Amino acid sequence: MSLLEQYEQQYAALIAEITAHIGRLQQNATERNELCTKIDASLSEAQELLEQMGLEVRELNPLQRSAFNNKIQVAQAELKRLQGEYKQTKDRLRSQANSFTTLDLAGGGDYYEDVAISNDQRQRLLENSERIERTGNRLTEGYRVAIETEALGAQVLSDLHHQRETLQGARARLRETNADLGRASRTLNSMMLRALREKVVLYGVGICFVVAVGVSLYLTFAPSSTAATS
Repeated sequence: MSLLEQYEQQYAALIAEITAHIGRLQQNATERNELCTKIDASLSEAQELLEQMGLEVRELNPLQRSAFNNKIQVAQAELKRLQGEYKQTKDRLRSQANSFTTLDLAGGGDYYEDVAISNDQRQRLLENSERIERTGNRLTEGYRVAIETEALGAQVLSDLHHQRETLQGARARLRETNADLGRASRTLNSMMLRALREKVVLYGVGICFVVAVGVSLYLTFAPSSTAATS
């Protein structure tokens, strides 16, 4: 498993943990301080993981870098959404705390027990459950898109590698063809030179033969002509 994949798994676990803590914070204000401490630490750790992933992505090739940059953008958007939801939850709890304090000062000390099972709280629980489910669905969809992008990048790399091997094979065959043509050209030149030499020799032999015949004829008929003249 690569370092980036480890970072992805750690980040997904942190996002799930943050989402669960925010849901608990919205449902149970009595653990507010403890949950806020955990959420703050998890948000900080998630941000650091994103920064580490960004540094690791720079070392990848262009295709892989593009795929992981898409993943990081999706992760950053999800983290910002959780930070906004966390802030809204804290603001609402702070507002409720101020309202409860006012009621206590006015003699409403039993207010918490009276509204413990109110319709408003049940509605908020349902909304929180739906929000957590939507968040999980978005994370699943983002992860699916990232996996598909990674698979597409791997396929493109495989195709490019195959094409590179094909080009290298064609280049090797071209070099072999050029070498064969060079050898054939040299052989043809050698044959032409040999034929030229043989033709020169043949012409020389022919000339010598003609000269020899002429000399023979001359020697044969020259004495007879001289005797006839005498």
